[in-house]
Amino acid sequence: MQELDQGGGGPPDVRGNYPPNGQSGPPPNGHGPNMTTSSQSVVDDLTDEHYLDARDLESLLRTKEQPPSEQDFVVPATPNDSAAPPNGVAQAVQREPLIGPTGRPWPDLPTPPPLSKHGPALIIAMCNQKGGVGKTTTTINLGAALAELGREVLLVDFDPQGSLSVGLGVNPHTLPASIYNLLMGQGTSIDEVIGHTNVPGLDILPSNIDLSAAEIQLVSEVAREQTLLRLLDAVRSRYDVILIDCAPSLGLLTINALTAADQVIMPLECEFFALRGIALLTDTIAKVQDRLNQRLEILGILGTMYDPRTLHSREVLERVVQAFGDQVFHTVIRRTVKFPETTVAGEPITTYAPTSPGAEAYRNLAREVLARCRVG
Repeated sequence: MQELDQGGGGPPDVRGNYPPNGQSGPPPNGHGPNMTTSSQSVVDDLTDEHYLDARDLESLLRTKEQPPSEQDFVVPATPNDSAAPPNGVAQAVQREPLIGPTGRPWPDLPTPPPLSKHGPALIIAMCNQKGGVGKTTTTINLGAALAELGREVLLVDFDPQGSLSVGLGVNPHTLPASIYNLLMGQGTSIDEVIGHTNVPGLDILPSNIDLSAAEIQLVSEVAREQTLLRLLDAVRSRYDVILIDCAPSLGLLTINALTAADQVIMPLECEFFALRGIALLTDTIAKVQDRLNQRLEILGILGTMYDPRTLHSREVLERVVQAFGDQVFHTVIRRTVKFPETTVAGEPITTYAPTSPGAEAYRNLAREVLARCRVG
């Protein structure tokens, strides 16, 4: 009866199972058909260490599927770790300053608030005796960027070539009157000559080839160096900024512009020949400061036509920063095909390609100019 209650077979196997009726367990010596020789200790080891039931397997799979806890990412503090936050409060991480194209940390240039009233205007001359360095392009696009910031801007085309007028869609050959008529005092009102552009808040005082005769005719005039200053005093209260696009020379017209200006910006092409002319220009500015306009100051040197892919451009810009230091603007105008396209379109880059890198560069320049001049 006892054998029937336990299954009627032989003794239980290593897992506690009884064989069916009529069968017996493995021979005592472990030998039998289709069986390998094994000791009882090996069987016990396999049973204790490697056998998993269904609940163990389920718990193991559930553990692998669980996401890692926050404790997995905790870095243990070392004895020499002195950066532990006080009172367990995390501190703000200090980021490395952003380095600009001039190799200096990029400054914070916030958008200036709108003005409650306009005027009197700050007069800025765009001056460099070398041609093709970006004076006209900078005058147009800087003026448009300042107008976007809510400033009333007047652009003065003081170059007989009339490039500023052409760049804003004005035909210099069909002008009934230009700045030449105002300089010569031919009974023309300045309101008759000032024209509006497609950019709100941006006006232009155009010129044409007739202006080239003014340099000769002004020689015999009394206080000929202050002619432009007397002309702009009539409208200075209407505007916030007046930008003068100078001719590529150091003649009487440029002296007039420097005498009328409060600040001067020197666009500098990142090229060796343009670098040589900066010394001569600074000498001329020093003479004007000493003899004609003591309030004149150098607002900054602007790197233009910069191509970071060429070693020559990078070397020229580096030398300018080494020589003039903080007088060099942090903003650098890079060479792009968009600028010639804007001249054909007759509008500034801020409206022709408002999302282009060139438009953003002049917006940065506008904020930097206002920050340096503390205007608005």
